[in-house]
Amino acid sequence: MSKSIGSIALERRVDALFSRYTMPGSPGAVVAVMQGGDVTLCKGYGLASIELGVPIGPKTRFRIASVSKQFTVSAALMLAAEGKLDLKAPPHQYLPELKKLPVTIDQMMRNCSGLPDFLELLRLGGHGLDKPARASDLAAACSRNGHLNFAPNSRFLYSNTNFLLLGLIVEKLAKKKLGDFLAERIFKPLGMTSTALVAEIDAVIPGLATGYLGDAASGFRRAAHAYPQGGEGGLTSTVEDLLIWSRHFDQPTLAPKTLPAQLAAVSPLAGGHANKYRRGVQADELRGLATIGHGGLWPGYRTEFLRVPEADLTVVVIANLGTIDPWRQARAIATLALEGHKKLKPAPAPITEAEIKPLAGSWFNSKEPSLFDLAWKNGEATVTQNGLPFALGRRADGWLAAERGSFEFAMKPGPKGTARVDLGAGRVMTFSKLGKRKAVPAALAGTYASADSGATWKIEKKGDKWAATVGGPLIAGAHWPIEGIDADTVEIVSPGGWISVTQLAHLVRDRAGKVVALEVSTGRIKKMRFDRAE
Repeated sequence: MSKSIGSIALERRVDALFSRYTMPGSPGAVVAVMQGGDVTLCKGYGLASIELGVPIGPKTRFRIASVSKQFTVSAALMLAAEGKLDLKAPPHQYLPELKKLPVTIDQMMRNCSGLPDFLELLRLGGHGLDKPARASDLAAACSRNGHLNFAPNSRFLYSNTNFLLLGLIVEKLAKKKLGDFLAERIFKPLGMTSTALVAEIDAVIPGLATGYLGDAASGFRRAAHAYPQGGEGGLTSTVEDLLIWSRHFDQPTLAPKTLPAQLAAVSPLAGGHANKYRRGVQADELRGLATIGHGGLWPGYRTEFLRVPEADLTVVVIANLGTIDPWRQARAIATLALEGHKKLKPAPAPITEAEIKPLAGSWFNSKEPSLFDLAWKNGEATVTQNGLPFALGRRADGWLAAERGSFEFAMKPGPKGTARVDLGAGRVMTFSKLGKRKAVPAALAGTYASADSGATWKIEKKGDKWAATVGGPLIAGAHWPIEGIDADTVEIVSPGGWISVTQLAHLVRDRAGKVVALEVSTGRIKKMRFDRAE
């Protein structure tokens, strides 16, 4: 097959980006680039199985996690086009076991429903992805919850609950498994022969890459996960199949033919604020060019599906190693492919260590409540919030903002040791630099329970350390360390084998000053009430 000199040059530059993963014994990634409907690059780097020495190639299958969401939404939109699903209806109209909350199907598709993430609901009870769960357990977590993080459509906040429930609604209306519906209506008609929804973690999937954690310096290990997956993230696929799907955006053939336009359709939040999350896909920009796509993250697997419609460009990167960053790699590859494009703007000036040095430290807003650390790490400005790190880049308006659209965060220095922080939907707040932390309030000791998550926390001081003994519907006995922040807020750490996360608990007091409840906020749950047991 003949290649253009441009595709040869692109391949060599991409080879350089992934060269470290071609070392013996390393997992890696597969990369695909499509321009104008022509596949200019489709190549694997590293091993799909370290144990068996199997290399990654264009036909290697991976768990693509949240890239699945746009397919679940597509299935729901197909049913809506047939008059079987009302996008303005609440989910409990189709799943009567759910609490009656003022949420619509369309808001769920756009991640602005306010429904807490079911993964977080179960984690508040001490459970995690490495511990066995059944599909019924995940559905029960959604049914148990009656809490909303915010008024529906008032802001964006990513939640897997939205898409797990969408998948269950599709099954109810179609009277068949979501995977069967997707295969019949999308995968088979398009020729996506290597794509399937595989919920069970122990299913035999020919050609599936093993997921790994770690790196060459610390060593690699298999990634443990024990949750079944549904409409929120259950697909296995290949780069070739995802290129077929991307082409369908440009040349739709499935009914309704408006499906790609419906996925990308804009709908503002209350107050006219923008929501970059469309329907199962995320809109953004790359150096002045509009992009649309989605990422996927699961223990040992990371995916980026990136489209640049104005340039008729698609880049897909899928990794079987948790320390590879396909989001960043896909954008680096897209930038290489776009060299010379008339709309490609110059890269903004990089953030310097000198800028970050006076801002480094912990920042806190007690009203939200929100806490983050800012530091210069690995040559870039890094924010750690709820235990999760993300890099900052310079926006055109000068704000230092989260590079990824899944995090709504931008900041700039304020007067006298303060910072202005934009948390999305017009919520620009003043944060103060946190000095010496206060001790954990003695009044915190006690037992607290959350009806919405089914979690119970017994908080006590042992020696000079505070901790919570945590239990929930699926497990009991987890021990979480607690640190003070101010007189009414503490930080609670949830250790984990894959990631360790944190949450803030605000002490709710009665008129006499007695602590009667906690309001707990995590990355994807806001101010959930834990009542104190008498």
